Amino acid sequence: MERMTRVSILGATGTIGESTLDIIAAHPDRFTVAALTAQDNAQKLAAQAKKFGARYAAIGNPARYEELKQLLAGTGIEAAAGEEAVLAAAAFDCEVVMSAIVGVAGLAPTLAAIHKGRRIALANKECLVCAGEFMNKEVEKYGATLIPVDSEHSGIFQLIGARATSSISHVTLTASGGPFRDYTVEALKNVTPEQAVAHPNWRMGAKISVDSATLMNKGLELIEAHYLFGLPGDKLSAVIHPQSIVHALVEMVDGSVLAQLSNPDMRAPIAYALAYPERVSTPVKKLNLAEIQNLSFAAPDEGRFPALRLAKQALMVGGSAPTVLNAANEIAVARFLKGEISFVDIPAIVEKALETIPSRMPSCIGDIYTLDASARHFAEAA
Repeated sequence: MERMTRVSILGATGTIGESTLDIIAAHPDRFTVAALTAQDNAQKLAAQAKKFGARYAAIGNPARYEELKQLLAGTGIEAAAGEEAVLAAAAFDCEVVMSAIVGVAGLAPTLAAIHKGRRIALANKECLVCAGEFMNKEVEKYGATLIPVDSEHSGIFQLIGARATSSISHVTLTASGGPFRDYTVEALKNVTPEQAVAHPNWRMGAKISVDSATLMNKGLELIEAHYLFGLPGDKLSAVIHPQSIVHALVEMVDGSVLAQLSNPDMRAPIAYALAYPERVSTPVKKLNLAEIQNLSFAAPDEGRFPALRLAKQALMVGGSAPTVLNAANEIAVARFLKGEISFVDIPAIVEKALETIPSRMPSCIGDIYTLDASARHFAEAA
């Protein structure tokens, strides 16, 4: 009998975490849950842990520990709280760790899993954006494996594997364009947080939905692709594809173009990452091109959506520029969601941070955290 694959999920109560549990539930003979984490939602975390028989459940917010402990009393599931507890969950005995904690907060737990030599199903793009070179060195040092979960990077991975070769001429990531792709600059000034989190194609959390609307998400993905596949910035680009059916395009040196297609459902790339190098069935609706009929593509408008331009600029500058870009963007998005700034202020604050904080090459993880804090402080005050 084939051994069960034990899976730990960092960020279990978010959309990626829930979709991961959907795949595990569909294959109870193949996957089992080892450890789960959440930041604040103790009730949902406890319910998930009990339903899937997790051995360990960690809540990031220590103030929710007593609640979690009471909810898990008598189950045999160990409850813990705080940053160290989340790191312990990341290092818990398992084969696969789903890294789905949003933002730079996911960096330390992901590194903890890497240091155990785990296979990392990477749904947190910010880890590679702000610390890509360092993370790649740690992956090699500890014999870990990164399997991308973002639909676009999963598509590239399925087409070319872990590293690009000399036969690849160019890689294009697709973007839906978000809910405001046809808005004028004037209309963008009046966008509300409620409108920005309503993505037309994907079910995602608030932060990533806003990033999709500004096109920053696609910019972050270009940086991530650089570190995942060893591709230089001039071999990476993005194209607007409203249907979200084609996720990645790989152009070969002979002019051939390979494409990865599927319906917009994160359970497909999640299942691929969990079962790799094999494949398992998913509840994802089968693709019917005759039903879809039309697939359209257009160049992104970097005038109306400057976030994409800023991300490409940070990629080309290198050093600490992607770290500053990511940190300033996280704060600007949070301020927008709280109603403190307008939608168009998000890229404006990021651009000021990039102009103000000089880029340098971080020498260690401590440098990355220091630069991250500086950029956050700047964005809070901007």
